[in-house]
Amino acid sequence: MAKTTQNESTTPIISIISAGTLINGDIKTNGDIRIDGQLVGNLTATGRVVIGGSGQVEGEIHCQIGDFSGKVKGKIFVAETLSLRASASITGDIKVQKISIEPGAVFIGNCDMQIEQE
Repeated sequence: MAKTTQNESTTPIISIISAGTLINGDIKTNGDIRIDGQLVGNLTATGRVVIGGSGQVEGEIHCQIGDFSGKVKGKIFVAETLSLRASASITGDIKVQKISIEPGAVFIGNCDMQIEQE
């Protein structure tokens, strides 16, 4: 019988879509995901979404925390904080609680910031 250790049950789930990979379709994950390749479809993650410098997403993104350096075309819904790095290029509306935009980042669309409710 296999023995489950505490480390196995607490290890976060991290999915990686490598550069050179193209996915046509929706992705849903119960953890974090990093995209360095290309996704044409919607992305839903219960954790952090990282779009690397070579990453491209065309579709809606729903996540807890976002950290984007690549290109996104579509609506973005972030429950907590979205960070747009200097190399980020975003075309679409954003709904977020907090946002950080580095100089050099490009954002075309509307931003709706929700006030944190206590």
